[in-house]
Amino acid sequence: MNDFENIIEVSGLEKTFVSSSERLTIIKSLNMIVKPKTKVVIVGESGSGKSTLLNIIGGLDSPTAGTVVVGPYSIHSLMEDQLAEYRSKFIGLIFQFHYLLNDFSALENVFLPAYMAGMPKKNAIENAKQLLVDVGLEKRLAHLPSQLSGGERQRVAVARSLIQDPQLILADEPTGNLDPANATLIGDLLFSMVDRYNKTLLLVTHDRELAQRGDIQYKITDGSLEEVSLA
Repeated sequence: MNDFENIIEVSGLEKTFVSSSERLTIIKSLNMIVKPKTKVVIVGESGSGKSTLLNIIGGLDSPTAGTVVVGPYSIHSLMEDQLAEYRSKFIGLIFQFHYLLNDFSALENVFLPAYMAGMPKKNAIENAKQLLVDVGLEKRLAHLPSQLSGGERQRVAVARSLIQDPQLILADEPTGNLDPANATLIGDLLFSMVDRYNKTLLLVTHDRELAQRGDIQYKITDGSLEEVSLA
């Protein structure tokens, strides 16, 4: 595993959306540095650009200007096949919606990404089983998503995000679709798994209580980041 002084370096980032009727700049001259093994939270109003920022760091969207370096990857200049490798091997993604494959079991949903990326099937299955045990689903391995509760489906998504042993977990409103009780449980689980597996976390959330659990909290306003005191 490589050691990086900064696992994320964002400099002069800008994102502008252009339509036939308007030109809207969501992110303006944004700079951010994230140290390895830290838990960073970004909050902000709807439409403020926090999910857009996460998507750019995740290689799911491209910046209009600026540079984004994550570990050894210069995200802003990668070709699509290089972005696919980055998303597969260096980061784990968790979204508000679980995006599980409906016709596959919990175990299959977790091990398939690793198997398809080249991990021997036996190893992928063993690793997936352990992750599902870690998230409390050892009795749900063979269940389809339709047989799981909303909280259980999101537990599977957390396990899946770790199957490739990524260095960075990107989580976009991971508790946004859950009731308060399950939101608390998933928040607890996410932070405990990040600690257990020694990962860096970049989390976007509206949940104030969840946001307070980060090592560092930023608020995105007018397209730029401002650090928020957690005291």
